[in-house]
Amino acid sequence: MLLGEYNHTLDVKGRVAIPSKFKDALGTGAIITRGLDNCLFLFAAKEWDVLAQKLVALPLAQANSRAFVRLMLAGAMDASFDGQGRILIPDYLRKYADLSKDVTFAGLYSRAEIWDSARWVEYKRKTEGASEEIAEKLGELGI
Repeated sequence: MLLGEYNHTLDVKGRVAIPSKFKDALGTGAIITRGLDNCLFLFAAKEWDVLAQKLVALPLAQANSRAFVRLMLAGAMDASFDGQGRILIPDYLRKYADLSKDVTFAGLYSRAEIWDSARWVEYKRKTEGASEEIAEKLGELGI
């Protein structure tokens, strides 16, 4: 289970340390891909396999399905840990998420998101400001 917020620093080569609390849940490596809201998604291999199977089962004839599958699968790559517990975030993913030196890992149970820290602060501020409206809509869904 991946929970919590952790701030880390991206080095000049694009490597970042995985939060120590995430390492057990991720195992020996992970899958990193484009996420939504201009962040990156980080999955344990087991969780990624579940999602990937759902993605490839989406209807090929629907343009939105094809686009989402491309976003998630074409951008994905293995993220192996080096001896210091870091992963390399490829350049194309760093650009996609507009990552600068300071990044934030947000644990969301079955995945982690990697955000540029300034963007994460802004996203949280907006979301927290709309929390009552969000709670009301979730209540309509039975949550």
